[in-house]
Amino acid sequence: MVEITVNGERRRVDVEGDTPLLWVLRDTLGLTGTKYGCGVAQCGACTVLLDGVATRSCQLPVDSLAGRSITTIEAIEADPVGRRVVEAWVALDVPQCGYCQSGQIMAATALLKETPRPSEAQVRDAMTNLCRCGTYNAIAAGVARAAQG
Repeated sequence: MVEITVNGERRRVDVEGDTPLLWVLRDTLGLTGTKYGCGVAQCGACTVLLDGVATRSCQLPVDSLAGRSITTIEAIEADPVGRRVVEAWVALDVPQCGYCQSGQIMAATALLKETPRPSEAQVRDAMTNLCRCGTYNAIAAGVARAAQG
């Protein structure tokens, strides 16, 4: 048994300690908004917030998370910054296929919480998640809109 805090709720999960957080979220807790992309922490589809920091969950062993706070896409709108990001994404119709967008929203939220008014260069440096559809310009516009409040 491993105890983790997900979206403000303490959860006990019966998994091996080396199980990646992504699989605990999706398969054990049924939180399927966080996506599997590459499995090697490169693409960012699996991004969650770990103590407010954008973190790739596919390579993160669940036993390393005691006392840490995990936020998934399912709860991001409970955060005022996260809600602004989602509203900007909807207003600008950012996604095409949408597969990577939960990770993009999580990365954008983390960026704006740390840097409320990022420069274009800061956005480019922080938004490292991959998008197979190539909506990078729309993603950058969504971040800029969310930053405006």
